[in-house]
Amino acid sequence: MRWRDLLLGVLIVLLLWQITAWLVDNPILPPPLPVLVTFWDELIHGDLALHFAVSVWRVMASLVLALLLAVPAGLALGQSPRLNALFAPLIYIGYPVPKVVLLPIFLLLLGIGDLSKIALITTILFFQILVVVRDEASAIRPELVASVRSLGAGRMALFRYVYAPASVPAILTALRLSVGTAVAVLFLAESIATTSGLGYYIMIESWSRVAYKQMYAGVIAMSIMGLALYYLADWLERKLAPWLFLK
Repeated sequence: MRWRDLLLGVLIVLLLWQITAWLVDNPILPPPLPVLVTFWDELIHGDLALHFAVSVWRVMASLVLALLLAVPAGLALGQSPRLNALFAPLIYIGYPVPKVVLLPIFLLLLGIGDLSKIALITTILFFQILVVVRDEASAIRPELVASVRSLGAGRMALFRYVYAPASVPAILTALRLSVGTAVAVLFLAESIATTSGLGYYIMIESWSRVAYKQMYAGVIAMSIMGLALYYLADWLERKLAPWLFLK
């Protein structure tokens, strides 16, 4: 069903794109077929594949780092009210701040390479995942925790057998929601002071040269990356939390 929905959605987008291109009748919006031909040509014979691989590496590294840092921290805060009370003010201040404005600082401190992009995206995703996991862990029913404690379970056992499994759906939901944010921030970060990535390809190599078909080819590549990451998160959810899909 999901693949049929995806195919139908793609067909609708292509149809609307074609109709809009006819109405606009301007080189700034070429029809989908020439753009798809350019996309294939750039992927096989141009630099698009290299830029795509660089962007995938950056976003995957950021997602993995954010999960490795935020999930244990969120579980710990959700498990310990005292610890949560200690760090709550910092989270309260840090979570709503639009951290993308820190991009110039990251560029100054870490340079224009991969590290600054990965650090910025990881920082943004860290707070998103942390809050979701913390709230899910703190919402676990007290009687469930008490029943496991009555069997002699200590804090680590509770963490491993209660809090972590119960938070899996929240972790995967946070991951799926973070994909769109990661791709959006990546595009912005790669559009400034860099020499590689899809953002660079779209804004510098294409848009600045008025190469509109190449620009739209880059947009398609970034959309494919976002969709692939979203479906990867969806697949992980079905594998790690199959009980959510039982009818």
